[in-house]
Amino acid sequence: MLDSTLKNAKILIVDDQEPNVILLKDFLKLQGFTNILITTDPFMAVGLFESSDPDLILLDLIMPGISGHEVLAQLLQIIPKEEYLPIMVLSADITSSAKQRALARGARDFITKPFDFVEVFFRINNLLETRYYYQQLELKKMILEEKVEMVKKMIS
Repeated sequence: MLDSTLKNAKILIVDDQEPNVILLKDFLKLQGFTNILITTDPFMAVGLFESSDPDLILLDLIMPGISGHEVLAQLLQIIPKEEYLPIMVLSADITSSAKQRALARGARDFITKPFDFVEVFFRINNLLETRYYYQQLELKKMILEEKVEMVKKMIS
């Protein structure tokens, strides 16, 4: 059941290079992922996020007009702090400063291009699984809080 839940997760790919987007999308489809959204326009990333509510964002850093770092900052301003929404950076920028900057600003993972598809698959799975378990814990927390409130009302 968990595997089918992960395969139905919404994945948003933001990369200005169409061949990269197509390659990644086709790879994910071959792995059984069914809900993949893409854009080659980094200015559309926030709007797509807001309209699609993805479970994972795959973000390039080096893009014209607006960098992935700026897109990351915009996204993190609108993602609630208490929500676990993983953002994985996939970038040709192999400098340690780019990696450190992205991770320090809130990216959950960073892979340099060209990447190993097997590694990308496992990292995506790990991030989606972590999100799933986080959401399950939040749901159980909410149910327990409701039960506590019911008991309080019964006692008073």
